[in-house]
Amino acid sequence: MQDAIVARRKRAMLRAGRRGMREADLILGPFAAAAVPAMDAAALSAFEALLEETDRDLLSWVMEVAPPPAAHAGPLAAIAAFMRGRFDPPR
Repeated sequence: MQDAIVARRKRAMLRAGRRGMREADLILGPFAAAAVPAMDAAALSAFEALLEETDRDLLSWVMEVAPPPAAHAGPLAAIAAFMRGRFDPPR
């Protein structure tokens, strides 16, 4: 069982960093590298479901151009918090 989740994590990190659209790679790749190794099975399943979406949809949700589906709210909130932590200046 442990080997299965390790394999899923590796696959999710690879898929997140090699989406096809560079902008999506730059957002999802670093997030996945930082967050996926600590994800439990439920969080990993939610992230994998998000990775099934198109790059165009993902970017519109991450950039808050369009409202995301409720099913993806958890992973998108985690990505947003990660991105804020990377780019917001310290106060």
